[in-house]
Amino acid sequence: MALVQARVERALERALPAADHAPQRLHRALRYAVLGGGKRVRPMLAFAAGELAGAAPERLDAAACAVELVHAYSLVHDDLPCMDDDVLRRGKPTVHVEFDEATALLAGDALQSLAFEALAAGGLADDPAVQVEMLRMLAVASGTRGMAGGQAIDLAAVGASLTLPELEFMHILKTGALIRTAVALGARCGKPLARGEPDRLDRYAKCVGLAFQVVDDVLDAEAPTATLGKTAGKDAARGKPTYVSLLGVARAKALAQELRGEAHAALAGFGGRAARLGDLADFIVTREF
Repeated sequence: MALVQARVERALERALPAADHAPQRLHRALRYAVLGGGKRVRPMLAFAAGELAGAAPERLDAAACAVELVHAYSLVHDDLPCMDDDVLRRGKPTVHVEFDEATALLAGDALQSLAFEALAAGGLADDPAVQVEMLRMLAVASGTRGMAGGQAIDLAAVGASLTLPELEFMHILKTGALIRTAVALGARCGKPLARGEPDRLDRYAKCVGLAFQVVDDVLDAEAPTATLGKTAGKDAARGKPTYVSLLGVARAKALAQELRGEAHAALAGFGGRAARLGDLADFIVTREF
């Protein structure tokens, strides 16, 4: 994991415009938002799925950067005063605090564009039609049927009560869509999978995507701000529905373990090719930050 994190950091460094290129302030904001922080879970999932499919690391660099740049843009926008209005991210001031709101808005816009530029680079798949499909998948995961749609539901749900299926649907879009796409893009950088394998891989990704959010909700309730690198307890303070508010901490933790088991079950039959994906399912559920 550490080797992949370091590799992705170097790839992101190359993908981002230099800080001294005009417009300098905007480019500094992009680099501030992306580099030197984050667990890089989505890139690690892309690399792990690519390993399963025998993908070349150079192809995975582009896919991993694309999903991480979309993720970074979403964090910049989510932290804005018109959204979650947060002042801390990854242990440092959020982009709109460090720079200003207009720069943060433009930085998010530019990061999203840069993600598609990275994914459009030549040679990511043997069949050009597969690469076009990869672009479509990232677009869907980022839009109203994915991350943006989930965020809209999340904002509308403040102060409301959601059922467990409603909460799950929200997070399948908001958090899960990009995680599932990270896995799918990594796999498509390699050799075609056997019949039925893409569905099993997607089932794995759906489970770890939901587990990621469940654990996030638990950490928001239990971990201090210094550990999280972002404001702790803010979801509860704003009255946002979470797995903890709906189920309680103990049941939420049990659900995360159930999803971990389902993720491992989905990998059965892949053998050693899925070892990294199994490790990541464990990491997502047992992480403490």
